[in-house]
Amino acid sequence: MEAKDLELLQVKASELAAKYEREYGGCSQCVLAAIKETIGGISDDVFKAATGLSGGIGLTGNSCGALTGGVMALSCHLGRDYAHFSDPGGERFKSFRLADKLQSKFEEEFGTSECKGIQTKIMGRSFDLRIPDEKAAFLEAGGHDDKCPSVCAKAAAYVIEILHEENLI
Repeated sequence: MEAKDLELLQVKASELAAKYEREYGGCSQCVLAAIKETIGGISDDVFKAATGLSGGIGLTGNSCGALTGGVMALSCHLGRDYAHFSDPGGERFKSFRLADKLQSKFEEEFGTSECKGIQTKIMGRSFDLRIPDEKAAFLEAGGHDDKCPSVCAKAAAYVIEILHEENLI
């Protein structure tokens, strides 16, 4: 794939991930949807399985949903499957390496891979999205306008980059 084609793919995935986060929320699913629509390889069941990961896993603010959605996308392209659960080829270890690459990109970009820490970096504080007043403050701070959409956009672009580096697209 030529560099300009890769860049166009990353831009498209980024734009979709940000758009979906603004429109629907659910950062994990927004990243997965963007990858599904740009390069494929994401089933509807995988998309559905990511539902509870948003907001840092069940709105707790723990691990970043965009990151976990990205790891799921990577694993869909290189991971062990049920038919080979014993993993004779060591696919899970290959998947771990890709997940580590994505995690490292989050650490470089945001200094953390935790939702609360990313919120603090991009919004000046973290929010407990399970509490109505906190959720309102999150929204007022631009949580779904531009802040979390930008994180989803970066996650989608990183996933495309990593898959390309690994010759998986």
